[in-house]
Formats: sequence, C-alpha cells, structure tokens
Amino acid sequence: MRIIGGELGGRKINPPGKMPHTRPTTDIAKEGLFNIIENNLDITALHTLDLFGGTGSISYELKSRGAAACTIVEKDPAMYEFIRKTAASLHLENFNVVKMDVFKFINQCTNKYNFIFAGPPYALGTIDELPRLIAEKQLLQPGGWFVLEHTPRNNYETYPLFATSRNYGTTIFSIFVNKNL
Repeated sequence: MRIIGGELGGRKINPPGKMPHTRPTTDIAKEGLFNIIENNLDITALHTLDLFGGTGSISYELKSRGAAACTIVEKDPAMYEFIRKTAASLHLENFNVVKMDVFKFINQCTNKYNFIFAGPPYALGTIDELPRLIAEKQLLQPGGWFVLEHTPRNNYETYPLFATSRNYGTTIFSIFVNKNL
C-alpha cells in the first residue's frame, strides 16, 4: 500500500498481514476518488472524518495533500494501533484517531465536517443506514461532501443529499453533498 499524491506521495505503508475486517481501497479507485476531490474541493481547507478507518489510507492521502484536520474512527484494536503508529511515524499533525464503533460515534458526534469518507466492510448489514444518519445528524458543513464506498449491489440515488456516483469495477463511490449554503 502506498500514499499516491501530495507531500508524502510515494511513501509505502505496511499494514499488518492479517486484517480480517479490513479491505483497503485499491490504488486505482483511490486515484479516481482523489481526482474528483481535487477538482471540486479545496483540500487544504478540509476538516475530515474517516469512518471505518481500516488502514488509514484515505486519511493519510488527505493529510499528504494538505487537509487541515483529520479524524479517523476505527474500532478494531489492532488497526487502531496501526493507524496511530503510522500517523506518528509520518509526523502527521491535527490527526485524531478514535477507537470506537462508527454508529456510536455518529450518534454522539457534535462536530461538523467538510468531508466525510466511509469505507465500511462490504458485508456490513447496516451500510444503508450511513447516508441517512449523516444527513439526519447534520454532520456535514454547508457544501460538505460525504463519500460512501460500496459495491454495485447498493444504490443510493433516492437518498437525501445524493449527488452522483463513480464506478471503479467492484468499487463504487456514492457522493452526497450538503447543498445548504
């Protein structure tokens, strides 16, 4: 796994060999996602939330490209420690790692973010709740984006805030935008 762009671009990240609940976003899908982000948002102004942090890959990419602040939520103890240690070794500032269940975090969260990413396990039975909860709890700043990574079997076109989706084979990114400005 590697960081693709920004000041840390090219740096290799070596996640643990056994990650039973983690499926890192592929480099091709990540490149596509970051092309969309960079063409639509000012990354240096973003306060981000990464739900189901996994290896931390999306947040390392955001920080490498200058994101103002990143918060990652990951409940698996081994992955939480991996993200913390990797962030320290990369000397990332304004990088907060929270060890908690994502749904508990969402329900108690009082912050608002410019960019939220969720890459849940594809088999998560409650994946369809995520876009509804993000909208209901008003976690997005005006103009803020929520990107949900999922498979083709999920469709969110009728959900609140849905704007568009991008397909990268078995990976789809549905993009939701808080258009209240």
